[in-house]
Amino acid sequence: MSKTTSSADSLQVRLDKWLWAARFFKTRNLAKEAIEGGKVHYNGARGKPSRHVEVGATLVIRQGFDEKTVVVEGLAEQRRPAVEAQQLYRETEDSQRKREQAAAQRKTGGVLVSDHRPNKKERRQLVRFKGDVRSGQE
Repeated sequence: MSKTTSSADSLQVRLDKWLWAARFFKTRNLAKEAIEGGKVHYNGARGKPSRHVEVGATLVIRQGFDEKTVVVEGLAEQRRPAVEAQQLYRETEDSQRKREQAAAQRKTGGVLVSDHRPNKKERRQLVRFKGDVRSGQE
């Protein structure tokens, strides 16, 4: 990388640009929308897209069901290969553990298993729950 931690004193990178360069978001616009939507917190406070990122800062990034807590290790203005992008940050061990536990809970708790086919009453309850209205009948 041409612009990394070695020139961190002179390099100022916007938060949205750093998130894009570190490959958290596919485009800068998606990064900007996530920041403005409150899904990115910078050192415990809600971030702004134009905020300058500093080495050692803590970011909490929420993407879908996952929430990652990362520490900024380096700065980059350009989007580089994934191997180089992973060197820009370090995810905390606590964050990794929480994500793995949440994934395991989603995996086991998301499937409802029944030992029989639904009877007429259970089918009506399912239809009511799903909001499935067929040909105007309820």
